[in-house]
Amino acid sequence: MAARAYWKGSLKLSLVSCPVLLYPASTSVEKTRFHMINKETGNRLRQQMVDAETGDVVESDQKGRGYELKKGEFVEIDKDELEAVQIESNHTIDIDSFVPREEIDKRYLNHPYYIAPDGKAGTDAFAVIRDAMKDQDRVALARIVLTNREHVITIEPLGKGLLGTTLRYPYELRDEDDYFDDIKNPKISKDMIELAGHILKTKAAHFDPSKFKDEYEDALKALVRRKASGKPIKPAEPEEKPDNVVSLMDALKQSLKHKGSTRRAPHPASRRPTHRRPAKKAHRSTARQRKAG
Repeated sequence: MAARAYWKGSLKLSLVSCPVLLYPASTSVEKTRFHMINKETGNRLRQQMVDAETGDVVESDQKGRGYELKKGEFVEIDKDELEAVQIESNHTIDIDSFVPREEIDKRYLNHPYYIAPDGKAGTDAFAVIRDAMKDQDRVALARIVLTNREHVITIEPLGKGLLGTTLRYPYELRDEDDYFDDIKNPKISKDMIELAGHILKTKAAHFDPSKFKDEYEDALKALVRRKASGKPIKPAEPEEKPDNVVSLMDALKQSLKHKGSTRRAPHPASRRPTHRRPAKKAHRSTARQRKAG
C-alpha cells in the first residue's frame, strides 16, 4: 500500500491539466537511529534552548527568529513578517519548458518524488503528458510550492508514472574552480592511459543498486541485537595496513615496465626450429642406407 501523499494538486501543461499526487521517493525510516539517554536512569533526554550569554533556559514563548548581520548582532524577524513573504501554494505544478535530458547538471538534483494521477478522471491527460515526454526524450522544468517556498522541479517519465526531482538554485552550489584550480595537469603517456583503460574494462559492469551494501548499517543492527540479548560485544581488531603501500601511479608504471619487457622478449613459438630440419634429413639418410644394404 502506497504511503500517504505528501502533496496534492494539479499538473498543468498549457491548457491541459490533471490532478496528481506527490510522494517522497526516498526514505530514511529503515536507518538505525539513536536517542540521547541518561546513562544512570535509562530515560530519554529532552533538549532545551539555552541563552548563549546568560546560560538561562529559554521557554517556548520567548523563542524568536533572528538573522545575524555580523558577529553577535541579530535582526529579529517576527512570525507575521515572515508569513508575509512566504509563497502560498496554488497546488499547481506549472510546466514552463522541456529540455534535453543530457543538459541537466546532476549537481542541481535534490529531492526525488513520485508523481501519480489522482483518481481516474485525470488519467488520460496524465498519460498524454507522460507519453509525449517519452516520445521526445525531454525532461520538463516546472515550478511547485512546497513548505511555503517555490522550487524548480524536473519531471520525467518513470514506468507508468512520473519522477519529479526538485532542483537546487545556483546560489546553493559551490564553484568547482575553487577546488579544481590547484590540480596539476601532468603529462601522461599513452601507454599508461591504455593500461589504466584495460583495468577499467576488467571492472566494467551495469548500474545495479540492488548490489549496494551498507556495511555500517548492517554492523549497527548486529550490534543492537547482540547488546539487547545480553551477549558480549567484542571490539573489532584494527586491520593491519601494509607497510609497502604503492601509489596507483607507481603500480601503473611497474605494470607498464613489465608489459614492455614482455613485448621485447621473443615468444618461444616465434623462434625458428633450425635444429629440427637437419635431424629429419639425417633420419631419412639412415633409412636409405638400411634399405640399400
